[in-house]
Amino acid sequence: MTEALIVIDVQESFRARPLWETVDNPDIAADVQRLVDHARVTGKIVIWVLHSEPGSGGTFDPANGFVRLFDELVPAAGEPILTKTVHNAFTTTDLHHRLTVAGVRGVTVCGLRTEQCVETTARVASDLGYDVTFVTDATATFPIPHRDAPEEQSVAELLADPRTLSAADVVTRTEYALAGRFATIRTVADVEKG
Repeated sequence: MTEALIVIDVQESFRARPLWETVDNPDIAADVQRLVDHARVTGKIVIWVLHSEPGSGGTFDPANGFVRLFDELVPAAGEPILTKTVHNAFTTTDLHHRLTVAGVRGVTVCGLRTEQCVETTARVASDLGYDVTFVTDATATFPIPHRDAPEEQSVAELLADPRTLSAADVVTRTEYALAGRFATIRTVADVEKG
């Protein structure tokens, strides 16, 4: 079976935000690089995906210069970088077409945010018929504010609010939601073992 590694939104947009100080996996670049190295050695296709919000004025607005991979992650020649404008990596890109043309039936997903773009991509990939592997320790996320929290609260206020969902709880819930339904949950070490 032809397989692909899809690296989702490991981009400077996140590191440019104050919330970055709360990231649950500050070593995500190294974890992603391990998966990329393994994919290249084993002949898997590597596809990079970036999130863009043109005209938003924020860190995801390409005009501000942050919509680029982490500086330490470098695509090899021929590895495409796709840009999406929604949560999943399929809807606003030609990802499904690329995978279909290449005969890919299995995808491994990693990146930022665990419960948002990575999980959503895993769900859509499953619905499209791909065998999905979700590598949780090569994802990263942040605490999530309660739905009634003020929209512009500071990081300190977010962390002090007892209603805030911790990043650890976000990851646990994501794994519960995906496992056995949409994806197989694995670690970087599991993937490296084969």
